[in-house]
Amino acid sequence: MEALVASGVGLVTACGVYLLLRGRTFPVVLGLSLLGYAVNVFIFVMGRLWSAAPPILHEGATRAADPLPQALVLTAIVIGFATTGFIVELALRSAHDNGSDHVDGREPGLPGAGRAAHGATEER
Repeated sequence: MEALVASGVGLVTACGVYLLLRGRTFPVVLGLSLLGYAVNVFIFVMGRLWSAAPPILHEGATRAADPLPQALVLTAIVIGFATTGFIVELALRSAHDNGSDHVDGREPGLPGAGRAAHGATEER
């Protein structure tokens, strides 16, 4: 089971890094989200994979699941959601300002940068 989970985390991490290296903002946002999911699963698995273990040690129980990784993953999910929302807003603002959703602000193969290359004026 551990090899399957480790392979899954590695595959999701590789897909996230691949998407981070793309030239458009939407794949970059998806790549960051995939990396966040991979880290969450990694942290969760660090607490070991228990089956039929109670979350709280009570009388007569010999083992219990570790609640710390679960609390860390829950916190990471909330922080990841807020960060993703912020990154989406930055990407939308960049696309609006530059006239392109390319991460550099300009389309490859076109001279100039974004809107300025297409004859638009800057608003201030």
